[in-house]
Amino acid sequence: MNTLETRLRRDRGRKLLMPYLTGGVTPDWTDHLRAIADAGADAIEVGIPFSDPTLDGVTIQEASDVALARGATTDGVLADLSRNRIGVPIVVSTYANLALRRGAGRFCRSLAEAGVHGLIVPDLPLEEAGATSGAARAANVDLALLASPATPTHRLREIAERSRGFVYAVSLMGITGEREHLAASAAALARRLRGVTDRPVFLGFGISTPAQAAAAARDADGVIVGAALMRRLLDGAGPASTAGFVRSLRAALDGVPARTTADAGG
Repeated sequence: MNTLETRLRRDRGRKLLMPYLTGGVTPDWTDHLRAIADAGADAIEVGIPFSDPTLDGVTIQEASDVALARGATTDGVLADLSRNRIGVPIVVSTYANLALRRGAGRFCRSLAEAGVHGLIVPDLPLEEAGATSGAARAANVDLALLASPATPTHRLREIAERSRGFVYAVSLMGITGEREHLAASAAALARRLRGVTDRPVFLGFGISTPAQAAAAARDADGVIVGAALMRRLLDGAGPASTAGFVRSLRAALDGVPARTTADAGG
């Protein structure tokens, strides 16, 4: 079964890179997808534009506003993905209001039909994730749950057990956005998660530069980079330029030794 979890196995021998792109943000946004994939992304997170993205900072909010002004919709983004299969797994991220208003089952089936491998719903509480998790599994879409530095260990274990594909480690208590320094809480959270799961652990929120990506990847299996990439795109970067940034991230990660499942508790 070609699930996200099989595509992102921890034992693949290198650190993993998942750039983020807001769906529909430019007329050529799928050209950016293809360029990012060709530049060395292991998977790509595609955000569904939303008018009130509560966990996103100013850059992703701006990207959502731009996409919505262009007429982007959930169905339109999924239709674009369906027409543009790019060879690496796509993980859709969206808020519960968008994901669940049409029913979890219908929504997850629409993801699968568009060729999507994974799903992130950042404002979906663990206690309310049952229906969405079941619908995602039935559609062969892996639902990844979020853990934060404030999450107690017993809850980390439950989040890891109920996640599929990977676990999303939020590096700090706050919103997405570019930052000058990687949060000190990032490494500790990644180590705690790796101690309770053999699923890949991705660190996200505030990873802005190749050096920060490499630092984050020393303790995590992979990194998610969103605002730094979207800022370039919003400032007018074309696919070749965004690909260049992704290649710089890939090169930095390739300098970090990969650890295997046997190292999970280390």
